[in-house]
Amino acid sequence: MNAASGDGRDTTERVLTLLGLLQQRQTWSGPELAERLGVTTRTVRRDVERLRTLGYPVHAGQGVGGGYRLGPGQDLPPLLLDDQEAIATAVSLLAGAGGAVAGAGDAALRALTKLDQVLPGRLRHEVRALSGSVESFGGGRTPVDPEVLMTLARACRDEVEAGFDYPSGGETRRRRTEPYRLVASDRRWYLLAYDLDRDDWRTFRVDRMTEAVARTWRFSPRAAPDAAAYVQEGVASRVYPQRARFLVHAPADTVRAQLPASAAVVRQRGSEHCEVLSGAAGLDAVLMHVLLLGHDFEVLDPPELGRRCRVLAERLMAAGATAPPAPDTQES
Repeated sequence: MNAASGDGRDTTERVLTLLGLLQQRQTWSGPELAERLGVTTRTVRRDVERLRTLGYPVHAGQGVGGGYRLGPGQDLPPLLLDDQEAIATAVSLLAGAGGAVAGAGDAALRALTKLDQVLPGRLRHEVRALSGSVESFGGGRTPVDPEVLMTLARACRDEVEAGFDYPSGGETRRRRTEPYRLVASDRRWYLLAYDLDRDDWRTFRVDRMTEAVARTWRFSPRAAPDAAAYVQEGVASRVYPQRARFLVHAPADTVRAQLPASAAVVRQRGSEHCEVLSGAAGLDAVLMHVLLLGHDFEVLDPPELGRRCRVLAERLMAAGATAPPAPDTQES
């Protein structure tokens, strides 16, 4: 069949097939492409120009060893994947989203959400089956159910309500939410969502969820806080009974390198100072955590923490006064 004589749909399908061929190997000659597509070399040249118009950098070489080659471009154009490539990509992204690839979890989930939108239904069960055989060891995030993660990602993308069972106060309750963003920390996945029963924004740990489902009921997005900042502050301070703020006499980047993102929020205050917000079960624990950073610091809040500083300082001075003197190591 000469597809050049077909309608617009034939042309589109042929150009997509041409793109798939160019992505399969480095170089194709014009006659080779014409034979594979069932068209003339002139039609191949026209289709190459269509791809160039769409942003695909197709290079043409003359002479022996010449031909058409798909080169790197300024922007990333869409890729064409066959069934096996799509399954392998989805499984690899699931592994990255679960924390097996350090630092790639949030990007992997965004890519997986895009792939999920166009993945044929016939491939979903294969992706689900293969993802169950992907594991990791060592550090990284707390493992989460990839089905739950994808359910929430779809709900965020499609702006539909999501429900799940969640432990609270010693019992598990059903939560109805308007999901906004999935946020990855260095240890866990969190969902920032508007809790419909509590009429406020809430942060949920994904690894604690069960029976997660996305409903068909759509909602209009509300004005939302910055997702990453809100979740980090909640994880580092709001969940604890005692919270404190310090002015640390060191650059923010230096202190961030000393503290896990889940342990404290570090805000820059000029080039040589930063504010540290953290929480713990008791004020002494927060104080000692900042003391061990090794920088001078000031207590900003709460006022009673300043009194604890003086009490602990007196206790340390007393302990130092009764300690035996250090041995003289100087040579005579």
